[in-house]
Amino acid sequence: MPALPPPVLAPRRKTRKIKVGKVEVGGDAPISVQSMCTTQTTDINSTLQQIAELTASGCDIVRVACPTQEDADALPTIARKSQIPVIADIHFQPKYVFAAIDAGCAAVRVNPGNIRKFDDQVKQIAAAAKDAGVSIRIGVNAGSLDPRLLEKYGKATAEALVESAVWEASLFEEHDFHDFKISVKHNDPVVMVKAYEMLSERGDWPLHLGVTEAGPAFQGTIKSATAFGALLSKGIGDTIRVSLSAPPVEEVKVGNQILQSLNLKPRKLEIVSCPSCGRAQVDVYKLADAVSAGLEGMTVPLRVAVMGCVVNGPGEAREADLGVASGNGKGQIFVKGEVIKTVPESQIVETLIEEAMRIADEMGEPMTEESAGAPSVTVG
Repeated sequence: MPALPPPVLAPRRKTRKIKVGKVEVGGDAPISVQSMCTTQTTDINSTLQQIAELTASGCDIVRVACPTQEDADALPTIARKSQIPVIADIHFQPKYVFAAIDAGCAAVRVNPGNIRKFDDQVKQIAAAAKDAGVSIRIGVNAGSLDPRLLEKYGKATAEALVESAVWEASLFEEHDFHDFKISVKHNDPVVMVKAYEMLSERGDWPLHLGVTEAGPAFQGTIKSATAFGALLSKGIGDTIRVSLSAPPVEEVKVGNQILQSLNLKPRKLEIVSCPSCGRAQVDVYKLADAVSAGLEGMTVPLRVAVMGCVVNGPGEAREADLGVASGNGKGQIFVKGEVIKTVPESQIVETLIEEAMRIADEMGEPMTEESAGAPSVTVG
């Protein structure tokens, strides 16, 4: 019998499909993970190096800033040499929208709230993008909302964000341009979720999810996971970007893990470990960290249980592909539900790593430096 697909909380919302370079977005396409370079775009080598690191971490699409003419001049080389589609991020100056299209970027992010006389130039932008086969992201942001809407609503409410997005979408569609996706970002997950829910009812546009200015790594991860989980569990969202005050590779790792946790992306290495308690007879924290570090880079769909006592340990280890139930200075090693050996506590980590590599080889997928994010760690 063929394996059944993993269960999901809700079917994907039906949206139109567009292309961002070689990556399909919307429709039945997989949800893509995006990030943004922190390098100066004018530093072509550093930007391409960071894009390579992001690609290796499982990033599907990357955005680069384009605030100056020098940045615009660097776009052709970056777009040509990048391994993944490049989106040019444009604010204030509409001329850089056309420069990015001419440079061969896969897409252009436009911010209607701060590009000068944007509405008056939609016709020209739509024509240029359509001729070049370039898609657009209409990026509405709470921090740079159109002053007219701020005056109308008093602040950047969900209703204000949606009104801006729907208006701009109507302008592009009026000029027979439909290859765009929309984002309505806010730093408050509750407002952000409400805005996307409202927007999803207004049209079939593919939606790019993001909590803007989410904060440092821990806070931003929690806010993004909460907001994305609320929306993705209802089938809303076609691309995601986790915004963290942290290296962009960390954004990609978190984004991939969110999708894997909801069965919206194939699971790779998953480490299940107990939170430790008074029953634990080993240092579970140290053990789980050592196993995670030793298996980093493995991309096979492997569930590894690292357990610290005899209460839940044997059961969790038996259910995993590979696991250990620890106690009394030793560990029982399980493979596919069967105990294959018992080793001293000092040999648990090396034994698990050896067995994981053996299983990976049997699956025809040996260890690789390219990983789609760090191993996920589930604490039971």
